[in-house]
Amino acid sequence: MQAILEYKEEELNEVVDLIKRKIPEAQKRKFEGYAAEILGALGMELNTPSTADTPCRFIQALIDATEGYDGDPKLIKTFQTECRGEPDCHLSQVIEGPIRFFSLCEHHAFPFFGDAYVGYIAHENILGISKLTRLVHLFSKRFAVQERIGQQVADTLEAMLHPHGVAVYLEAHHLCVQMRGVRELAPLTRTTVWRGYYANDASLRDEFFTSCGLKR
Repeated sequence: MQAILEYKEEELNEVVDLIKRKIPEAQKRKFEGYAAEILGALGMELNTPSTADTPCRFIQALIDATEGYDGDPKLIKTFQTECRGEPDCHLSQVIEGPIRFFSLCEHHAFPFFGDAYVGYIAHENILGISKLTRLVHLFSKRFAVQERIGQQVADTLEAMLHPHGVAVYLEAHHLCVQMRGVRELAPLTRTTVWRGYYANDASLRDEFFTSCGLKR
């Protein structure tokens, strides 16, 4: 088991344990100056009590919203499966959701947000349930696109657990659609990722959606 964990730590280092971003205070002050120039040009009055510190808050908010780039070393640990050789073990699903996520679209830097549902069919190892939420947040707290978040979650689960299958379903509202462009308020964008048994077994996909409380 220890050898497996060491292999995973090396394999996943760039994903879950990135070097923390270090932005010197002098550089942050420079960014705040740029933000003030942009916000002022767009019409914000920057000399009021409520807006004097807005450029500073804006830059810090961007740093906080993209903390997924800093990684999450707590994701590394796995546990041996609880399966004891029963015949249906290779079809038993572990499912978590809805997992609320917020991200910034890399096309316009506007927010998009919604819910993720993640499932996998364990082989030799499992994750603590909270780790599935951490995994979604790791990739959503970046400049991203919805399709890629699902793929990254599935890729990382496969690398960590080598499961029999992985399922990821995301649905989200995109403010780049609602606040600009077509300005459509109603639609949800839905994406799916199927790996392993899920890709080949429609009944497993149906069971996944039913367990998530989703109508298909």
